[in-house]
Amino acid sequence: MLSPRLQLKVAQKQILTPGLVQMVTILQLNRLELKEMITQEMVNNPVLEESLDGTEEISPEELQPLLEAERSSDRADKDLLEAAHIEIQSEPSQVLEGERAFAETEAAGDGPETSETSDTTSADPFDEIDFGSFFDDYLDPGYKSPASEQVEKPSFETFLTAPQTLPDHLRSQLSVSLLDDEERDAAETIIGNLDEDGYLLATMQEMAEQGQFSVAIMETALKAVQGLEPAGVGARDLRECLLLQIESRNWRGGVAWQIVSDHMKMLEARQFKELGKLMGRPQEHIDIAVAAIRRLNPRPGVKYSGSNNRTVEPDVYYIRDGEDFIIQMNDDDLPQLRLNSQYKRMLERDPAANKNDQAKVDAAREVREYVRERYTSAIQLMKNIEQRKQTILRVCEIIKRRQDEFLNMGLDGLRPMMIKDVAEEIGVHPSTVSRAVAGKYAHTPHGVYELRYFFSEAVQGRSGGDTPLLLLKRRVKKMIEEEDRRHPMTDDQITARLQSEGIDVTRRTVAKYREDLRIPSTHQRRVRD
Repeated sequence: MLSPRLQLKVAQKQILTPGLVQMVTILQLNRLELKEMITQEMVNNPVLEESLDGTEEISPEELQPLLEAERSSDRADKDLLEAAHIEIQSEPSQVLEGERAFAETEAAGDGPETSETSDTTSADPFDEIDFGSFFDDYLDPGYKSPASEQVEKPSFETFLTAPQTLPDHLRSQLSVSLLDDEERDAAETIIGNLDEDGYLLATMQEMAEQGQFSVAIMETALKAVQGLEPAGVGARDLRECLLLQIESRNWRGGVAWQIVSDHMKMLEARQFKELGKLMGRPQEHIDIAVAAIRRLNPRPGVKYSGSNNRTVEPDVYYIRDGEDFIIQMNDDDLPQLRLNSQYKRMLERDPAANKNDQAKVDAAREVREYVRERYTSAIQLMKNIEQRKQTILRVCEIIKRRQDEFLNMGLDGLRPMMIKDVAEEIGVHPSTVSRAVAGKYAHTPHGVYELRYFFSEAVQGRSGGDTPLLLLKRRVKKMIEEEDRRHPMTDDQITARLQSEGIDVTRRTVAKYREDLRIPSTHQRRVRD
């Protein structure tokens, strides 16, 4: 008989601490995302501010005793990081360069701070603070600390214009069209159902029911949308898209119109000779019409799609220095963080010193605990940002060494390189390297490339060990481009040629590469006399 009961069980499991979660998150951010994240953290954490002159007001090492005075040491983060094969820099000799800078810049300021504290031992600084309004005043948008007071310059984004999308472009034309209100609303519904290529996704019946329009109104609105620029927008298939573009050029009824309207299958199969015989036209007319059709755009809306307006900023620069290359992180416009020292006295004083007013003691302890938490969070953030920088630089250093021929010669010098091999050389887990290169770009003498671009599996075979898959695809494409159009190469022939060069591939693999490159089959590539 089943009955509810309580049962206790002891189990071990790994839990990601907030510090580790933040480190992993920061590592996989690209430069633009990191900049946005730092800006948001400065808004949320009052002890964090931007260092405008490159100096620090207070060092993390000076704060560390104050932050650890009332809490026990916890090795959870370190144990978990070691289990994940992530290197921890905890020894004095392994302190990050950024932390050294913090310690050196604050060393000269310890004397005045100590003397000031000794002079005010008789007075409790918390007596001078209005805890009810202190943080409200600090978080007020108009407040700026004396250290950060400076005339704010306009952001670069202020001078940029947002890219015009396809719906925006169509609506601007629709606003001057001679349509009544109902037809205009129906046209808006059609524009809202276009994909990024400009094709209509929904049926007329679905849109009519969606907007409570009659089918006749929808047909009128569709005709109006199809009359807008770019020509071909609003089509329901490729045939209609090409016909709309042909009609916009006043070619309606011509040879090109007849081919697309009545013989689309033969056009796709490149049966031009048979097409001329079927239509009773000279081959010269067919060739001219086919050449005109090739100039049409099968994706009229792609010009306005968001994918073409993507912003990319390199995270790393490979700068030539004689015969070598220097690796430099792109820190332009990236806020340089520092710790605000105005809150340090709250941590140095014992809130129990004032025994006359228990309410003040409780308030002081609450504020002191909050400031300690904010300082701990700020130091963790700064360490994680520096850890991200060092990890990316170490990965890029290995890329420079292993892809030296690419940096000197270009794409033909690209060599196979696996993420797991780089991870073993650095001494971290492969997932760490994967996050370090995800979405990040490097500026090289041959252009801007994503860091993942340098990682590629080697081709099998006696001569393929030094050839990445990317170059093999380029070789297949080049072989097809140089073939005789009247007798194009089959996948078997391409496979045989590659195998004769010592590259071990199968016909199925070659066919997959050809499809990835969007190259038609042998039958479709053949040009008939």
